[in-house]
Amino acid sequence: MISLNLPKEHDLKPTIVIDSHIPFVKGVLEPYARVIYSESAAISHALAKQADGLIIRTRTRCDASLLEGTPVRFIATATIGHDHIDMAYCEARGIRWHDAPGCNAHAVMQYVASALAALCLRHKYTLGNKRIAIIGVGNVGAKIASLAHILGMVPLLNDPPRERNEGSAGFVRLDEILETADLITLHMPLHMEGNDKTFHLAGETFFKRLQKKPLLINTARGPVANTSAVKKAIRTGRISGFIADVWENEPALDLELLAMTDIATPHIAGYSVEGKANGTAACVRAASRYFGFGIDNWYPENLPQPANPLIKLETGTKTSEQLISEAILATYDIMKDDAALRTNPGAFESLRDLYPVRREFGAYNVMVDGVEAITFQNFSTLHQLSSDSPLFLNGKN
Repeated sequence: MISLNLPKEHDLKPTIVIDSHIPFVKGVLEPYARVIYSESAAISHALAKQADGLIIRTRTRCDASLLEGTPVRFIATATIGHDHIDMAYCEARGIRWHDAPGCNAHAVMQYVASALAALCLRHKYTLGNKRIAIIGVGNVGAKIASLAHILGMVPLLNDPPRERNEGSAGFVRLDEILETADLITLHMPLHMEGNDKTFHLAGETFFKRLQKKPLLINTARGPVANTSAVKKAIRTGRISGFIADVWENEPALDLELLAMTDIATPHIAGYSVEGKANGTAACVRAASRYFGFGIDNWYPENLPQPANPLIKLETGTKTSEQLISEAILATYDIMKDDAALRTNPGAFESLRDLYPVRREFGAYNVMVDGVEAITFQNFSTLHQLSSDSPLFLNGKN
């Protein structure tokens, strides 16, 4: 008589390893898969040997050392970047991978807005008519361009791949940016080689060619800016300041560069509640389509609300720029993240993993009195960059 060892019910389901710090996902896939939650540092080759799929963040490097000889055939990363995934390796072995393009574009726009607002209010920096160069005009860069218009700035758009595909109209060459920009903000993906190489784009040559001592902002990837070159540019006055959310060799920061920055944060520019929810939803939907779970339109419910969703501003003699800056900082004060990192730079990872609730502009309403029409228009436009719902001013639609 032959005895058949039939698998248990959960053994018929795919096994998915999920980074335990990805929010809103616990309990979602359990009806459809065997789920293993793990700290990112513990997602190892041994763990991957148990998995059919991985849902990860940038801290998990998906290459041969992790994947060779494992049953993994699906990877989703809850991030807009995918340079931690060895695409050639995965594609050669039929491993399907997905990222979450644009998931945190509004959040990064809010981060840049908060940085500019902090400069405006705390350092008496005037934004109006400043030429802000946006290098990399994808999902994030396009939002920054809209923000620039709201703040009365002049956006200079630089994106060589898009320019090749769409024509030169509307784009500015790097030479012109280096000669004329008052601010430069980096939003390109990290490419280590090729025609569109961005590794160390902001290096010695880049800084030597600058004409107007611009402020530099990096929310793209740490290695697009050469640490040594940035420090030299600050020391020699080639740039007027540096704002950094991403760092070479993070989480091991260059403490000298940290001390030299105007604003420093631990890679949290995209860490709004909405940005995280969008990234998680992209991963869950991709897994659902691949494994046939039937939850292709899933999205988290009941997102945590801001503590004070109504922003009340007193106008007095404040300018439109000052009022908009105050409203921006009421939704997200970037200097709190700056203080947390400077107080304990060794806590880089925990500051990310335990990041507090941060809602985007669309979760707030603004109450003001006696504001000129252009300010009302700018408040509304800023709100609409993050939400389709109406902005309430003075308690009226």
